[in-house]
Amino acid sequence: MQAELPLAPHPVRAGRIAVDGDAPAIALLDWDDIAAQLDAEGYALLPGWLAPQQARSLGRLAADAAPAGAGDLYRLPAALPEPLAAWREALYRHLVPIANRWSERLGAASRYPDELADFLHRCHQARQTRPLSRFSLLREDGYVALHQQHDGEHVFPLQCVALLSEPGRDFTGGEFVMTEQRPRMQSRPMVLPLRLGDAALIATAHRPARGAGGDYRVNLKHAISRVRGGTRIGLDLSFHDAP
Repeated sequence: MQAELPLAPHPVRAGRIAVDGDAPAIALLDWDDIAAQLDAEGYALLPGWLAPQQARSLGRLAADAAPAGAGDLYRLPAALPEPLAAWREALYRHLVPIANRWSERLGAASRYPDELADFLHRCHQARQTRPLSRFSLLREDGYVALHQQHDGEHVFPLQCVALLSEPGRDFTGGEFVMTEQRPRMQSRPMVLPLRLGDAALIATAHRPARGAGGDYRVNLKHAISRVRGGTRIGLDLSFHDAP
């Protein structure tokens, strides 16, 4: 069964959740390499971003919150529980220069503020108050169709996804898939080889690409393929809210 959008509210409340192990060293990531990957492909892999025990802790939280039955998506509250809120704020600070450079290359007049709180305030002033960060919990035959999360006047061009269960052990199938559509070209499929604790930074909907006549807009979508067996658990962190 496809996990339908829009989502029902997530039962996880704001506050603090128990996550084993040290926080991911976001500031120590190779951000020059990440920027180069994003420019070239529209995604950047972060292998081992979460330690296995951290991924398992978050996966158990998602599983405990899920009702019995078909797979689903579970939206997190606007005030993310810690440590997810701190992780999202730290990622945003490092992604802002990339986002602003992409905006400039695509000829957009607006720029993103340095801090996530200021950007979310901008969203809320435009009546974008629906949070998009979520857990995904997909059981056998569950999948998420190709989509983009870019509704509203203010959209951050990047988001983070992480895998909280182990392919081949906890589930089969369930690959994270992206497609890229360039003008007058067929769509290019991309499968991101995520393992337990891996994350990826991905383009939300568009990215700039260099052509003979200058920069142009590339359209990207993402999905999760059908789960063949077991349960696939994932985390999506978005940096903007939707109308």
